[in-house]
This record gives sequence, structure tokens and C-alpha cells, in this order.
Amino acid sequence: MNPARSSPRSKMPRSKMPHETQREVQRDPGLLRGVLLATALGFLGLFVLLPLGAVFVQALGKGFAHYFEAISDPKLHESALLTLLVAAIVVPINLVLGVGAAWLIARFEFRGKRLLVALVDLPFSVSPVIAGLVFILLFGRRGLFGPLLAARDTQIVFAVPGIVLATLFVTFPFVARELIPLLEAQGVAEEEAALTLGASGFQMFRRVTLPKLRWGLLYGAILCNARAMGEFGAVSVVSGHVRGRTVTLPLHVEILYDEYDFTGAFAAASVLTLLALATLVAKKLLAWQLVRGRRAGGAA
Repeated sequence: MNPARSSPRSKMPRSKMPHETQREVQRDPGLLRGVLLATALGFLGLFVLLPLGAVFVQALGKGFAHYFEAISDPKLHESALLTLLVAAIVVPINLVLGVGAAWLIARFEFRGKRLLVALVDLPFSVSPVIAGLVFILLFGRRGLFGPLLAARDTQIVFAVPGIVLATLFVTFPFVARELIPLLEAQGVAEEEAALTLGASGFQMFRRVTLPKLRWGLLYGAILCNARAMGEFGAVSVVSGHVRGRTVTLPLHVEILYDEYDFTGAFAAASVLTLLALATLVAKKLLAWQLVRGRRAGGAA
């Protein structure tokens, strides 16, 4: 009797070698890939491209003359400028606060760390409308700090500072949440080496840590800017809808739609869409410049 045939081990299935598994993956039927690709493209077309196309179709429904007349409205220009102003204030502040919060969470152990993480995620859990109401209760005329602000002739809600505060609250997590995983994945070996070689804390952060965070900062800034320009709920509560003073571009779209000026509403929405697309184009150009600079530095 052949012992190889009677051995129990010979009846066990042979484990696959890595190269055999790779060949099976490469021989994966193209039908499955095609179905997944078609599903992804169908989803993007239905929920991204179709709504964007509908905005421009409705905006141009009465012709280019009506469209250009709608986007030439001074009220639309005022709303767009206010939207850009709020984003220009909020994004740099969130970059600084987000980097500080991410650095503190990823690099240090301290009491209350879990509470800080929960506070960073709080704007994701709270409705923007509720956030706006909170600012009304704090800084409104009858709010907690209302009498003090009135004595100093300072207005927060129903003014630009209230819009900035509300937008700052709802956009705060984007930068921090983008940087925390990056800092945790990088570890501290290079930073400790820099400190050992005599670098100060600021030098270590600027020359070792910050260059590795630039992509996270870029994506965080893009997300923060997009949310700041498109925020509606919290801004709607604290703005007061004062035309020419506290009406951002999303609020301007709502006002025109409520007035049954559908062409003007969709024209304003198309401007907001173009601003978002311009943000994406700026991100792509910046990424291209960074890659080009890195290649040039490597070649040198």
C-alpha cells in the first residue's frame, strides 16, 4: 500500500501560493467589473451630474438674455461677496484651530481627551438649525449675553459676526477630522529625531510635521470652504434675512424661489455651483503644482 495515498494529510486541500491567488484575481471575470463600474457611473450620474445639469437647464430655460439679466442683479452680487467674505474668514480660522485640535488629540494623552474628541464631532451630530438657535439664545437681544452686547452697542446675531460664528461652528470638524488619522499614522519617530538633533518645537513642526500634512490640510480646506459657501440652516436662523447685509448666496436662492422667480433662483444657484467647481479646479491646480515642485526637487 502506498503510504502517500493512505495518509490523512494527502486528503487535505493544498493551500494556495500567493502567486496562484494573484493569478485568480487577475482572471476575475470582466462582467463583475463591468457591473460595478456601471453601478458607480449610474449613481454619480443620477445623484451628481443630473442635479447639476438640471440647475443650468432651469437657469437657461428662458434664454441667455434672462440668465445674464438675473446674474447681473446687484443683490446677487452682494450675496456672493458676503458668501466669499464669510468663507475667507472661516477657512483660515478653521485651519489654525483644526491643526491645533488634531495635534493635541494625536500627540498627547490627558484627562478629557475623549471629551475633546466628542466636542470636535459635535457639529456633525447637531442640526445646523439647532446650532443657529443656540447662537440666538447666547447673543440675541434677550439672550445670555444680549444685555452686555446692547450696552456696548455690539450686534452679533442678525449681522455678519453671527453668520461667521454659525458657519465656523458647522465647518469646524472638517480640518481636524482630516488631520487626526494622518498624524496618528505618521507616528513620532521623525519628530523625536528632529528634537534630538536640536530642533525647537516650532522648527520640528514646520519642517517635519507640516510638510506631511499638506495634503490633509488641502482637502480639509476644500471641504471646509465648500460647506462654508453652501451652509444654509444655521445661517438662515442667525442672519435675519436682511437684504443687502446678511443674505448669503444660498439664502438669496431661497428668497427668489419663494418669490416665484424661478429663473433668478436657478441662476443664483448656478453661480453657487460655479463657485464650488472653481474651488475644485483650484484644488486640482494646487495639487498639480505640488507634484510638479516635488518632481523638480527630486530631479535637482
